[in-house]
Amino acid sequence: MYYAIISEDVENSLPLRQKARPDHLARLNTLKDEGRLLVAGPHPAIDTPDPGEAGFTGSLVVAEFDSLEAAQAWADADPYIEAGVYEKVTVKPFKAVLP
Repeated sequence: MYYAIISEDVENSLPLRQKARPDHLARLNTLKDEGRLLVAGPHPAIDTPDPGEAGFTGSLVVAEFDSLEAAQAWADADPYIEAGVYEKVTVKPFKAVLP
């Protein structure tokens, strides 16, 4: 089943994101290579694809896991957690309907 991992950043998270980004992306690429990643990306802080110094307010990952517990464990191990990027992380079951 798919699970949505909805993360909210702390204020001024951009420097923290930049430092932990390679490890964060490596984990996402593993999910992609395993065919389990539906979508992933950050939420720009302003209405533009490249927010520059404004940074991001959070992230969304939708991926396949065996259970809610497995999705939560994966989310809890995100390098952005250790780096202090995320203030809050919510994991919910997700049902893909379209397209």
